[in-house]
Amino acid sequence: MIGRRFCCGLLAATLSMGLGMASAADETIQLKVSHYLPESHGIHRDFIEPWARRLEEKTDGQVQVKIHAGGSSFGNITRQLEQVRAGVVDISLGLSGLPRGRFPATSVIEMPFLVETADAGTRTLWDLYKEGHLKGEYEGLKPLALFTHNAGLIHTTDRPVRTMEDMEGLRLRTPSVPISQMLEYLDASPVGMPPSQVYENLQKGTLDGVVFTWDAVGAFRLNEVLKYHTDARSYVVSFYFVMNQRKYDSLPPEVQDAIDSVSGDALIPRFGEWWNKWDAAGREDAVERGHEIIKLSDEERARWREALQPMIQARLDELEEAGVDDARAIYQRAQELVDKYED
Repeated sequence: MIGRRFCCGLLAATLSMGLGMASAADETIQLKVSHYLPESHGIHRDFIEPWARRLEEKTDGQVQVKIHAGGSSFGNITRQLEQVRAGVVDISLGLSGLPRGRFPATSVIEMPFLVETADAGTRTLWDLYKEGHLKGEYEGLKPLALFTHNAGLIHTTDRPVRTMEDMEGLRLRTPSVPISQMLEYLDASPVGMPPSQVYENLQKGTLDGVVFTWDAVGAFRLNEVLKYHTDARSYVVSFYFVMNQRKYDSLPPEVQDAIDSVSGDALIPRFGEWWNKWDAAGREDAVERGHEIIKLSDEERARWREALQPMIQARLDELEEAGVDDARAIYQRAQELVDKYED
């Protein structure tokens, strides 16, 4: 009698454990994603939203992704990195240059006149990461993608920029340290400012212009207050799309595999086509408004490039002093990769 009761109890316990394990396996996993851009922006619409839905499909609904865009309580541009490092959000997208100094080796990709296309910049940056040149910068994080935009422009309200001399004294919104240094070497005055504040400051006249891509000009409606757009193709900005490493490590292997399958090498080839699409809308809007689009001649661009050589060397010195021992080797490797991918 006792043996029968023991066996029945053991069977019940085993069934209970099995049901518990099944329940745990079927439990919905909530992932929180944040970024700083409006939901109308292509990064949200064409990249992050479809990425989230693909991940949900890959896991048959086991994973549910909630996206917090700019304007939400998690949308502050300067807090994206600290939020994901602390685990306040699981995944975030942000600018590598904000807060400043967090990704010094990564910032090499933002050197003047290094990159012209988002495709080449993104592939180069991702290769630098995979080859180990950015070691240590993403500790505690799992990079899902590192990317750049197409080479940006100099947009102004009242003073067109046709030559290097026209930059003198212009107060221009800047997104990162290397670009600020570039502007200073060109005798302009860089002004750090969140994108959401640019419109008002252009309207007031406290800014003369911005260094931005066409897509950002369109996304933040800046064509309403701008008049001139100089296609200098002199700079890019880099972005990160990263996951908290502890969160990733805590997930079931099949969920990790699903995340990997929609990230990294699967994402990198998409950014070139995406940026071309996003930039087209901002440019078309400027054309429809009758704005002047100025393209620097090859000779003028060569003047700018030559003038900025001391700035590049000074920036590399600064990076080495900040602990990036192989800054010049990273820069040289970036040049080699960009030459390969720009062809």
